[in-house]
Amino acid sequence: MKKNRASLIPHPASLIPHPSPSAILLAAGRSRRMGAFKPLLPFGERTVAETCVENLLAGGVGEVVVVVGHRGDEVRRHLSRLPVKFAVNADAGSEMGASIARGVEQLSPEAQAVFIALVDQPAVSHATIGLLNAVARRTGRRLVVPEYEGRGGHPVWIDLSFREELMSLDPERGLRALFDAHRDEVLRVPVTSPYVARDMDQWDDYLALHREVFGTEPKGSRQ
Repeated sequence: MKKNRASLIPHPASLIPHPSPSAILLAAGRSRRMGAFKPLLPFGERTVAETCVENLLAGGVGEVVVVVGHRGDEVRRHLSRLPVKFAVNADAGSEMGASIARGVEQLSPEAQAVFIALVDQPAVSHATIGLLNAVARRTGRRLVVPEYEGRGGHPVWIDLSFREELMSLDPERGLRALFDAHRDEVLRVPVTSPYVARDMDQWDDYLALHREVFGTEPKGSRQ
């Protein structure tokens, strides 16, 4: 049977290089509800912050900006072996939008898209991150949200044509205001990972997540 030669010709879009997305990892808070400093808690053989960064890089992210504040010097030391940049939010009690703005300021001018990731979601795998990136590229949507069983979560994928809006988010509504203002641009992507919609806010949340992922108690004590 003769093959259709047209099927062997790459689609023009596949010949256009797609730069890797950037990511902003939000890690500036005080973790008051946790009763311990989330970024430096053990998660398997790594800290929570290290795990988040490694998952982003393995998921195809080319540039990671970690926003630090409270105990920022300690976070920098723990991430010193990884290829990351840092931004500082000196007001650890500010809303998320302030940290996002500080992170956007440190993105390379060439960056075209960014993941906004939360440091209390270390179980979001590189496979989930890679899937979201692939769907965003394939569909051309400018705003992509993972969802698990109908619940939206993080990391969200944002085209940097929204760079200026990310610099001036509503202090009360944060990213929700951006997504509500551009609903026709939003694509919700069902994923198999429940961890996109689970935050690690309380100590019991952390213990339960660690047991679920590793089958063991975390090493060490509260930091």
